[in-house]
Amino acid sequence: MAAQRNRARRPGRVRIGISGYDYPGWRGTFYPESLPRREWLRYAASHFDSIELNGTFYSLKSPTTFAQWARAVPAPPFVFAIKGSRFLTHNLKLRNAGTALGNFFASGIFALGRRTGPFLWQLPATYRFDAERMDAFMRMLPRDSRAAELVAERHDERLGCGALTEASVPVRYRHAFEVRHPSYFHDEFYALLRTHRMAFVIADSAGRFPMAEVVTAPFVYVRLHGSTELYVSGYTDAELEEWAARVDRWARAGSDVYVYFDNDAKVHAPRDAIRLRQRLDAPLGDVHFAARPTRQTARHPLASR
Repeated sequence: MAAQRNRARRPGRVRIGISGYDYPGWRGTFYPESLPRREWLRYAASHFDSIELNGTFYSLKSPTTFAQWARAVPAPPFVFAIKGSRFLTHNLKLRNAGTALGNFFASGIFALGRRTGPFLWQLPATYRFDAERMDAFMRMLPRDSRAAELVAERHDERLGCGALTEASVPVRYRHAFEVRHPSYFHDEFYALLRTHRMAFVIADSAGRFPMAEVVTAPFVYVRLHGSTELYVSGYTDAELEEWAARVDRWARAGSDVYVYFDNDAKVHAPRDAIRLRQRLDAPLGDVHFAARPTRQTARHPLASR
């Protein structure tokens, strides 16, 4: 019994990264001025052990694109988090999702192989909690690559760049939900997530949307959108110390923890991710940040919201 308890308390793995990587405004600050854009992902992945793919939210990609992403990053333990299609979350609002979910998984997800991390499903702030609809959608989500193959077979002709419906290696899948309407911040939704072993995203949005620190799965998913100004402001040393304490507490309790910084507008995201990792005594690599540009950096059009 003692050995079983010790195994249950094994610390979880912590991954800290950034939401997206393709930001022209980062050239000359995070990315070296001379580094070609095609090398940005490789460079970012040398400093973080996870990156959130947010382009998958805006459009269906191709197996070729996913394969290129996989080749550009280190072998596991590096993993991508994959943001679910907004066509499913914002257009369909999770209804009649069979074919669209098939298109999403057949678009190239399997090319990531063991670099596949959690899937992020972000719901619009205008969408109220509907227990029956949420439960039905969660039941459709595959828990591993074998189940995802069956989902991918439902794809249709919208995949003009080809479909990938077979996984080369078995991979466990995890799912997390970022919600913004106040009706989700309720025990009924938390219980539903626990039933399906899916995570409630702990999201700091500078007070723009509600926030709760609720753990509903064997892993914790955190998105940090900015401390005082959404997508723009950075985090102070004291704030990062607080987040480090939370991450450490969750990991010591046995939860794997994924943290992504989305405050990209003034290049705070990579800086803050590195600073948080340093506070957790888990540096990956040194990076030199050039002086900030005097002109405010515009947010990239494919950046996560």
